[in-house]
Amino acid sequence: MELSKGISLAELRKKLQSGGTQTKADAKQQNIQTSKHILHKRWDPSYLLNKFPERMAESKDSVKLRNSSAIHLAANVMEGSNGGAVFQKSIFNLGDGMLLVLLKNRGDDIQVILATDIREPIALHWGLSLNSAKEWLMPPLSIIPKASNVVDGSCDTPFVKGFSGDTSLQSLEINLGKSNFIGMPFVLRSGGRWIKNSGSDFYISLKAKDKKTLKSADGKGTVKFLLDSIAEKERDAERSLMHRFNIATELTETAKFEGELGLVSILVWMRFMATRQLTWNKNYNVKPREISTAQDKLTDLLRRIYQDQPNNREFVRLIMSTIGRGGQGDVGQRIRDEILVIQRNNDCKGAMMEEWHQKLHNNTSPDDVVICQALLDYIKNNFKIDMYWKTLNMNGVTKERLASYDRPIISEPSFRSDQKEGLIRDLTAYLRTLKAVHSGADLESAIATCLGYNAQGDDFMGGFQLCPIRGLSHELAGLLKAVLEHVEDKNVGPLLELLVESRLELRPLLLGQHERLKDLIFLDLALDSTVRTAIERGYEGLNNADPLDIIYFILLVLENLSLSSDNNEDLICCLKDWYHTHDLCKSNSDQWALYAKAIVDRTRLSLTDRVEHYQELLQPSAEYLGALLGVEQWAIKIFTEEIIRAGSAASLSLLLNRLDPILRNIANLGHWQIISPVEVRGFVTIIDDLLRVQNKVYDRPTILVANRVKGEEEIPDGVVAVLTADMPDVLSHVSVRARTCKVCFATCFDQKILNDFRAKEGKALLIRPSSSGLTYSEINGTDVLGGCAILSSSNELTPRIFLKKKYFAGTYAVSADEFNGELVGSKSFNIAYLRGKVPSWIKVPMSVALPFGVFENVLSQDINKDVANKITALNSLVTKGDFSKLGDIRETVLQLRAPFQLINGLKAKMQNAKMPWPGDEGEKRWQQAWMAIKEVWASKWNERAYFSARKVKIEHNDLCMAVLVQEIINADYAFVIHTTNPLSGNTSEIYAEIVKGLGETLVGAYPGRAMSFVTNKSALQSPKIVGYPSKKVGLFIKQSIIFRSDSNGEDLEGYAGAGLYDSVPMDQEEKRLIDYSTDKLIADRDFQYSILSKIGTAGNVIEKLYKRAQDIEGVIKDGELYIVQTRPQM
Repeated sequence: MELSKGISLAELRKKLQSGGTQTKADAKQQNIQTSKHILHKRWDPSYLLNKFPERMAESKDSVKLRNSSAIHLAANVMEGSNGGAVFQKSIFNLGDGMLLVLLKNRGDDIQVILATDIREPIALHWGLSLNSAKEWLMPPLSIIPKASNVVDGSCDTPFVKGFSGDTSLQSLEINLGKSNFIGMPFVLRSGGRWIKNSGSDFYISLKAKDKKTLKSADGKGTVKFLLDSIAEKERDAERSLMHRFNIATELTETAKFEGELGLVSILVWMRFMATRQLTWNKNYNVKPREISTAQDKLTDLLRRIYQDQPNNREFVRLIMSTIGRGGQGDVGQRIRDEILVIQRNNDCKGAMMEEWHQKLHNNTSPDDVVICQALLDYIKNNFKIDMYWKTLNMNGVTKERLASYDRPIISEPSFRSDQKEGLIRDLTAYLRTLKAVHSGADLESAIATCLGYNAQGDDFMGGFQLCPIRGLSHELAGLLKAVLEHVEDKNVGPLLELLVESRLELRPLLLGQHERLKDLIFLDLALDSTVRTAIERGYEGLNNADPLDIIYFILLVLENLSLSSDNNEDLICCLKDWYHTHDLCKSNSDQWALYAKAIVDRTRLSLTDRVEHYQELLQPSAEYLGALLGVEQWAIKIFTEEIIRAGSAASLSLLLNRLDPILRNIANLGHWQIISPVEVRGFVTIIDDLLRVQNKVYDRPTILVANRVKGEEEIPDGVVAVLTADMPDVLSHVSVRARTCKVCFATCFDQKILNDFRAKEGKALLIRPSSSGLTYSEINGTDVLGGCAILSSSNELTPRIFLKKKYFAGTYAVSADEFNGELVGSKSFNIAYLRGKVPSWIKVPMSVALPFGVFENVLSQDINKDVANKITALNSLVTKGDFSKLGDIRETVLQLRAPFQLINGLKAKMQNAKMPWPGDEGEKRWQQAWMAIKEVWASKWNERAYFSARKVKIEHNDLCMAVLVQEIINADYAFVIHTTNPLSGNTSEIYAEIVKGLGETLVGAYPGRAMSFVTNKSALQSPKIVGYPSKKVGLFIKQSIIFRSDSNGEDLEGYAGAGLYDSVPMDQEEKRLIDYSTDKLIADRDFQYSILSKIGTAGNVIEKLYKRAQDIEGVIKDGELYIVQTRPQM
């Protein structure tokens, strides 16, 4: 290895450029330039998997303090107690314990309370400040606590045993009275040792701060006490970067015990610093080596957390990306020394260079990296001053910022032409020194640090040698050198391969116990960051790229994102799908584009989940801390967005957007999927979420353009069309409801078209379905209001639906052969009707039922008298319009007690049907079953069902709920069949959707699409796939019992009541991420056609039996088909 032999990086570059050094890496590079995708090998996706046990559940409203810390718990109690309001709280890490300081207002007096969990006797050595924080004045005798000693103008006060009822703690209280003092400096003394705050005195401000607050900045979803501590220490932190990094080290020692959100607190603070939202220096001179030493301490601590807490590595990496590498000893001092040599060697001691020299000597910062680069750009461009200012401004260093330094830079650079060569040479070398301290994630600096380098001494400076990292493979070293060779290439393909391959080769070292792990982390950060910049640089070059090349780029960026993410199992599943997609595309397999479109959608769902997770995790802390620190509103608002934009997720999204229209064109998908084809006229309204407006009544025909449609929503009154970019299943509740109500419903795959609709908000449009999609045009508003579409779905024109009220028939349970229309609903009756009438290969699970009237009977019994009275009172409030009481009614229903007649009757019927009786497994199992039954009954009052029935004027008291009790089939797949194609209305064609696991992901609000196919009734053995699955999760359950709602308000003519009420399994379903790349239904063509043909044939058989189109639900288990319910297709 050339670098290990002492050759400099510059010399190595020269040899590589001239061909003077031939290595294995060079040979690979030559291959890259002559053929595609030679270097990067396909790794086993499991090698990239980061999967950790689920994190401790944290409340969205507040984060509980760490259980192991008595100090935190006691502070929590003290804050909530009477005796004055706490206006300031600080917690300090003492190494072997914690120190809590609370300031309280008790009337007009200020009370200082200190507590510690150190066990040894300890005393407070303290004073007071009147005019400045640097003062240490003797406290007035009137406020000195008993048992104190006055020593050399200070006061020594011992702690006493006990605090907030905890005798393991020590504490003391000092009442300062109506104090004019501004602060309290102190140190601690225990035995013969003095305890300080990172080498400095502790200092507490006694003045309550005027805290600016945001409306949403209430501290919910944060580690509030830690953010409060950060805000209290910001005044000290802004004195210099040395102070900031030392304080950050202290607070990170606390944060590391607070889990993910503790580290988020540090990340938010450091990110505000890195983006220049906080002051870097204020009236304090500090040597560069002191800054680099402080950085070194902080990054060493982060390195230990990275090692000890694998589940938090993602956020440790993000924190480290905001901080320079730092370093002990000579590293920081060279910043000070080398600028003197540059000035002397190049005869540039005055003007701007002297101003910069003074800044560097007193307070170097990351801005100096930008200034040095700006000088180089200015010199290299023949002293064009515009280039100097361009580089500065592009990196956030404005003329005003230069002038704001304690040692201001107000002059522009001015050099002679004979200085050019020497300045370029010396400033280039100096830039590396600056980056070594301030830019740990700079690519060139990070690679040089890991490969090792020598810096020659000059004048009074000694030389410097950094040894290569031990254990760095020859292959990785070659890759890193090749990265430097290709980093500026216009064709970014080879560079991306090298970057990702380098990270993959680096991974074993990052997972191990390495003495230079910190340098390896910074190298990994630099490689990761360069992937993003490479994609941005090469994105326009993909305009006319072959889809295979774009897919390959997606693979590389997805691998890169997986390497940077904790708990990345979902990303790994996507990665496997993209490997499979790449192979299908390469072989030009039929329907490869249709499959790839589903994988694009599935990957987008994963990215959406990632964005929402970051938003939920980061934004509350950013808003709360930003408000405390007075950060500009725009910087707070976009905080999470900017974090995401800086990572590979944003790059991946760009590539998916590039590929999507290509796939739609190849697969002939067009811009639309029309779920309910209806011609309509209406006024455009933009909404975020259909769920939020489902109970609203629009007073004119309205076309909703919705960002989110999950699939279980109602269509609001007055709405004639719903257009969305979301992808609800064609057979989801909202889709069925749209077709029933004759509402145009469509998914749009083209954001440009949706944006055009958004731009037409408030305007009147005519929308017409066609064979190629939707066409639309602006019309006069009177054409809408005067046309036939006026409020076609409004409450006024909706005919009333009458229900025949059902009554208790004297029995608590009935068997399937006793089912009839007076005892059970159509769900139970239809499934019993199938038994014995369908071929033996169509299986029907065993079932019994709790008939109509059982709920009302149970409610009327004396053991449930209080529950009945409460429901009556709540129902009265709901009738008067207080719909918030619907949830209270549901909760009240769950308090019902089961009469023994119900228990015995259900047990007998289930045992006669050879169904397992839950009580045989113990009382707990019966109670689970009873709770499930009550949840079904309670769903009569769920909001969606209540408002849906209200729209068609169903009398709620006439609605009765039977309960169908069935064995759950532990399904491999679940399906829904419509025996008339709902998209085209073609009665000769069956349409079906199928998902992995239980059917709830198909009929419920689970993002993504199911696999869908059509089959002609005259060619049932030739199904045609029209959509591949994109759902992320499947639901699975052990052998169990399900209790299905079966009301008299379902399957009514003109009213699609199915799916409004709940079906509840006795056991909890398990969510599993789906790996489609190994799923037989995707990967095994023979199995696929066998299952799809069987589903289509079953649908045809059942339709013939009922002599009308059917909506059928069923499952597949071990290749066998089961029908669990059927109803008339609406």
